[in-house]
Amino acid sequence: MSTNEENTKLFSEFPAVPTSEWEKKIIADLKGADYNKRLIWNTGEGIDVRPYYRAGDLESLGYIDQLKNGNPQIFNFGKVNDWLICQDIFTADIEQANLLAIDAIKHGADAVALNAREIATHKQMSALLQGIDLLKTRVYFRSSKSYPLTLELFFYEVSARGLNADLVRGGINFDPLSYLLLHGDFYVSYNNNLEEAEYLLNTISKRLPQFKSITINGQYFQNSGSTLVQELGFSLASANEYLTSLTAKGLTIDSLAPNFLFHFACGSNYFMEIAKLRAARILWAKIVEQYNPKNPDSLKMFIHSSTATWNKTIFDPYVNLLRTTTESMSAALGQADSISVGAFDMPFRQPDDFSSRIARNQQLILKEESYLNRISDPAAGCYYIESLTDGLAQNAWDLFREVESLGGMTEAVKAGFVQDEVGKACRRKESDIAERKSVLIGTNQFPELKEMMIGKVENQGCQKAEDNSKYKKINPVRISSSLENLRLSTERYIGMGNRRPEVFLFTFGNLAMTRARAGFATNFFGCAGLAVTDNTGFETIDEGITAAIGKNPDIVVFCSSDEEYEEIASRSIPGLKAALPGLIIVVAGYPKDKIDVLKQAGVDDFIHVRSNLIVSLKKFCEQIGIPLK
Repeated sequence: MSTNEENTKLFSEFPAVPTSEWEKKIIADLKGADYNKRLIWNTGEGIDVRPYYRAGDLESLGYIDQLKNGNPQIFNFGKVNDWLICQDIFTADIEQANLLAIDAIKHGADAVALNAREIATHKQMSALLQGIDLLKTRVYFRSSKSYPLTLELFFYEVSARGLNADLVRGGINFDPLSYLLLHGDFYVSYNNNLEEAEYLLNTISKRLPQFKSITINGQYFQNSGSTLVQELGFSLASANEYLTSLTAKGLTIDSLAPNFLFHFACGSNYFMEIAKLRAARILWAKIVEQYNPKNPDSLKMFIHSSTATWNKTIFDPYVNLLRTTTESMSAALGQADSISVGAFDMPFRQPDDFSSRIARNQQLILKEESYLNRISDPAAGCYYIESLTDGLAQNAWDLFREVESLGGMTEAVKAGFVQDEVGKACRRKESDIAERKSVLIGTNQFPELKEMMIGKVENQGCQKAEDNSKYKKINPVRISSSLENLRLSTERYIGMGNRRPEVFLFTFGNLAMTRARAGFATNFFGCAGLAVTDNTGFETIDEGITAAIGKNPDIVVFCSSDEEYEEIASRSIPGLKAALPGLIIVVAGYPKDKIDVLKQAGVDDFIHVRSNLIVSLKKFCEQIGIPLK
């Protein structure tokens, strides 16, 4: 008997349970609780995620059969999922960049992204590429002052080596719309950019047919705090702007579409990121179809995915390794064509050999040990991911159409629509971090109390110059920077010869509440780099008063039950404040029926789950006397 027959016989003993029966059981188990509030998750992308998905959820997703039967090349059905391992090399120093590139290739990289800012002569280009086999390794250029010049110098190097240019692969980061968004104006004019794009496309098609000449930098949206829907919708609108403008100049869709490279960031929303890349392929094919391509391969999308920068942290930096691991997994399972993993120490210094090697090895493990590259379209048919894909695609398409109704991406940027929408999303994320609705381990929750980073941080940032840009800009940001700057201010204060500010936990009474609120207070004040003295629980209030005075803290936090706070405050605060002038008294929790009484007793503030972490800690630090930047 075959395995399939055995499985059929086994499962035939279990009757199919209709969805209605599952729903009945769930409602019964909720015991009157609101189904939507308890079990429906509304994402930042505007998608309601249900608690479970079944095969029937795929029946309405007509694109699945359409893709398999009509355009199977979109998801590479039947082919292994073997993405390129790309190493990003940021330094503009030619000699150093060359050494880093050679080392990366030697240890597993299939592609390198090089900074071409200082490349102005063939001698410099040759030095940058010395020792790199251009037929085996893909080379991508970014940060160039002139991409036509970079391309000419690269082609000259290919010719000088006697290589078959048809076999050389890579690309350039030519993206005028991203420049507009980041700098607030075109570097010359949009018409000049189009002429340059036309030149690059014509040159590449004749000299380097496997090179990608236009990059759509969707990663800038996510790294500026956008939602995934915005990253998708605005990226596709940018791509369509180029298609519309360049086909109007006589270029065909079959000569244009294969020359596009889409660069998306991949954040920590694991399944949503997988779905995002799948949705991108569907929508790109839908857009390209409108230009009537003759070659079915024109519907393909080349996706490069890099781990996001907006959610990486300075403090507890090894947690960044965990973040980039799940992010690169999402990119791999979402079928990215190439992936670059950021080093864990990128937020605060130039990555060293160790961190760069670890970043590269994360991908090697996913390939060589986890075998994620040995299956075709691993997410295909997953009820949950396919449903997310459909939801993202629909919402991103609605946003794409809204941009088109404004006259296209350029007009939407000039009007400030794109920047405003990304800004709103970013502020929501910043608020969620401050209110700890979103958690960054080691930064706004579970901080390493003894960690000191001030001597390790090289990337301190710079003062913002006066902004005289013509249009609004988007601003790539790390969402943790406000909280990190607060903690670094504490470290600078200590470095000036001051002792580390001390928080004393006055634990008394109900043991369960004492321990819960002591843990909360430790995490809360630890996020500002303050020293926290916890206590197992005092037998008497007088014992707690004596211990607190002996410690000479800057802040005393009462950790007990709501019912006991009035007694603790009335009996201890007079003695504490008499012995410790300037002492700040805080209650862990918010006993709303006793707030006025506690304030009258001398309580200065309250910390609780609804407290804005950044606002509260700034206030406490200012009261202590810590200079804030």
